[in-house]
Amino acid sequence: MGGIGRLNADLVLEGGGVKGVALAGAVAVLEERGYRFHKVAGTSAGAIVGALVAAGAPAQRLREIMNDLDYRRFRDPSLLGRMGPLGVVIEILLNKGWCRGDYFRSWLSGVLKEFGVTTFGQLTLDDVASDPALREVPDRAYRFVAMAADVTHGELVRLPWSYRERFGLDPSQVLVADAVRASMAIPFFFRPLRCWNQTAGREAWLMDGGMLSNFPIETFDRTDGAVPRWPTIGIKLSARSMVSHINDIHGVVSLSRAMLSTMTGFHDRIHIGRSEVLARTIFVDTGDVRATDFDLSPAAAQELYERGRLAATEFLDGDDHHPAWDFDDYLRRYRTVGALN
Repeated sequence: MGGIGRLNADLVLEGGGVKGVALAGAVAVLEERGYRFHKVAGTSAGAIVGALVAAGAPAQRLREIMNDLDYRRFRDPSLLGRMGPLGVVIEILLNKGWCRGDYFRSWLSGVLKEFGVTTFGQLTLDDVASDPALREVPDRAYRFVAMAADVTHGELVRLPWSYRERFGLDPSQVLVADAVRASMAIPFFFRPLRCWNQTAGREAWLMDGGMLSNFPIETFDRTDGAVPRWPTIGIKLSARSMVSHINDIHGVVSLSRAMLSTMTGFHDRIHIGRSEVLARTIFVDTGDVRATDFDLSPAAAQELYERGRLAATEFLDGDDHHPAWDFDDYLRRYRTVGALN
């Protein structure tokens, strides 16, 4: 890999619930190889890890945080929601989600404070003056972006980019934990986050960004035709082979789960097959672990972490099927005049 400063990179992390521990493993290898992350985007679990990376959590500390996390505590329903299936249904009907999400918000706020981060104002980029695009759109001058779905208006929102225009909020004053809380609000499992949309004059309901884009690899791509200063590397929580997942449908609950799976995967399948996306994506095979396996054992979590490490190592060094990552080669193939875009 040639060129001074080429170990800078932007990072995009796929969502995947408890499988997010695999992201930490892949990030650790990138960091060990000298990469430093300029901007980070993520959805759901990718937003959790992304916020911590953007806040400056070193790989070893990130591993400790993800390994020590008791995912079962994310299930924090109200008293009504703890009163059996009927209570769950009533809770969903009343609040559109079984769990409150309060424990998660409190946990993430506490961890971010360890690194001196509370609001997006503490994640402001320090090179805005050298980037014409950011000078023109200052609300994008942040190190971290969380993807959420505005289900009221059927649109993907990028937080903090959308806070001022859509909700009339100063993004520098918004809690980072609130943006991540919106991004990981799994439908029916967590209550949606509500924000007043000043443009539409009505309340917007924000939910899991994976409903619209679980792997927003294009987030930081330049649109002015200029050559990128450094790469965007994506980490995806699935094997490279894009074999369709078969949903076992045998009732209303399984049908709802299948519908959600279809929604979350369709947008990303449109572009994941493109060669320029494949070339810059680390694919982590997470096996049979489901996003909502909140009873994940320490051994299973460690296995996911090691799978993340292995996938990143194979991406950087190459294997029998794929060449080693080379940013200069990537630029020649995909970011020069006449190259496939």
